[in-house]
Amino acid sequence: MDSVTQAILGASVGHAVLGKKTGNKSAVLGAIVGTIPDLDVVLVPFFNDLQRISIHRGYSHSILFSVLGALLIAWILSRVKWTKEIAFGRLWWFGFLALSTHMLLDAFTTYGTQLFLPLTDYRASFDSITIIDPMYTLPLLTGLLISLFFYKNTSQKTVANYFGLGISSLYLIFTLLNKQQVEAHLKAELAGQGISFDKLLSVPVSAANLVWYGVAKDASGLHIGKYANRQKEPVQFEFFPTNDYLLDELDPYLVDRMKWFSQGFYTLAEHNGKIRLYNMQCDMQGIRYFGNYKAPTAFYFEITPQTGGKYLLSSGMHPKNTQQ
Repeated sequence: MDSVTQAILGASVGHAVLGKKTGNKSAVLGAIVGTIPDLDVVLVPFFNDLQRISIHRGYSHSILFSVLGALLIAWILSRVKWTKEIAFGRLWWFGFLALSTHMLLDAFTTYGTQLFLPLTDYRASFDSITIIDPMYTLPLLTGLLISLFFYKNTSQKTVANYFGLGISSLYLIFTLLNKQQVEAHLKAELAGQGISFDKLLSVPVSAANLVWYGVAKDASGLHIGKYANRQKEPVQFEFFPTNDYLLDELDPYLVDRMKWFSQGFYTLAEHNGKIRLYNMQCDMQGIRYFGNYKAPTAFYFEITPQTGGKYLLSSGMHPKNTQQ
């Protein structure tokens, strides 16, 4: 999720746990701690493009980090003047909730979160909400602001803040239920058009869960179609071949990491002697058309084969109206 939303969530959680003890300072603390997991981006410049996909939303977004990070946060706060009188267990609970709610919210997006490191690098993702969605953020922010600035009574502050947290949480539940309805419709459309598939991915591409893309994977490629909630017109699916043969001469580790990152929802295309990999699991911005050239989404990794099985890895983005 975007950093602003994560800061607001952290502030709301902090105010809920420590508000009675520290007042409005709890929201500031929560906002700071709630954005700590995203500091992994500071490490990105020190790694190559292949390593970066494992670093972001890696260890800093794991359950282990929440547990151990909360211990460090509690230890630090137990030595700060205006929080040292609070029980260590409560300070740990604050740190754990501020960190863990961050990674759980990220798991609702399509990028995926490595919650279970170091046991497994499985990327948990519910694929039910876009990175930026005001329908989630605004109720959370409204409840927090009312709690901080419009009420002086502690009970009223608590109710307002919990109301915002509750409405936003209910919206997350709605996105999961809506996703089920969307997938049911996509499956019916695929069956009606005689398209068989092995796996189905559905990803939201607009705020309020209104517009989705369905990606149906079979042995030879992906069938991609755009669907707006409650639309009456049939979903138009376009086929993109996987072209796995393009990976035959590449480094096995590169191939493994690319397949892991996309969870199998990828296509390959050859362009000017280079290989472009499109990842629908982590980037679905809509099909791009450029004359005779068609791409399943905007972002791509570009692999330039070198001698001896080596390669150069870079990334690019298709503009909307120009072939590249």
